[in-house]
Amino acid sequence: MKKLLLLLIFMVADVFGCGLPAYPPVLGRVVAGLDVNPHSWPWQVSLQSDKSGPWEHVCGGTLIAPEWVVTAAHCINGRNNYTVEIGMHSLKASEESLVSRGAARIITHEDYNMMLSRNDIALIKLSTPVDFSDTIMSSCLPQRNSTLSNGTACYITGWGQLSTEGVMADILQQALLPVVDHETCSQPDWWGALMTNKMICAGGDGVTAGCNGDSGGPLNCQNPDGSWTIHGVVSFGSGQGCNVFKKPTVFTKVSSYLDRIEKVMSND
Repeated sequence: MKKLLLLLIFMVADVFGCGLPAYPPVLGRVVAGLDVNPHSWPWQVSLQSDKSGPWEHVCGGTLIAPEWVVTAAHCINGRNNYTVEIGMHSLKASEESLVSRGAARIITHEDYNMMLSRNDIALIKLSTPVDFSDTIMSSCLPQRNSTLSNGTACYITGWGQLSTEGVMADILQQALLPVVDHETCSQPDWWGALMTNKMICAGGDGVTAGCNGDSGGPLNCQNPDGSWTIHGVVSFGSGQGCNVFKKPTVFTKVSSYLDRIEKVMSND
């Protein structure tokens, strides 16, 4: 029965065309990022926590099914409560498109290693499913164990800091981050032995990179048919700042975890 429900979930995504926004993003390379075309990344969510009292944005995430979001394990603290804001463009403005859902269940990877950022991935089951629309849609998932070639043009999105030690963005931002292959990113003067084949590097040219607050958000890569796939989940970057040469943003490689994603979704 659960397998049938999972099949229906993916059928719904197919009907609505996963990764095909009604309002396409404006693409191009912009230093320090760009305010996005409203609702052009309709799978982007804001994960918010009550750790400081009022609800506030702590991480990004990606809607991958009507009641499932993928984010980073390091975004989750078992002492806090979480809510997921979907269809959001501005963190401050009131928006008709905004849909809020509680986190009914949060499943972090059982082998997550905080010190080494291994298996930095988590799934959030929403309290109730959302309805897909022009402003809310799921991203496509990659094929199993697929690998992006060096230089692939992908985009990071999030409400992270606009600069090192800077303020958090109010409007959702996007930035072009070309993929750096594993051979390059694992070199000693890049990320060295910290890199595994279950991670993706993107950026590292000293121009644009993910900042605090982008964690858990997607690495969006476009398919030949125009649809978008989430290939990565923002995991970590350089402690020296947002735009550090040879220290690209590191993402958890989603294609390495598809079996686990499907297992969690079908068993819950």
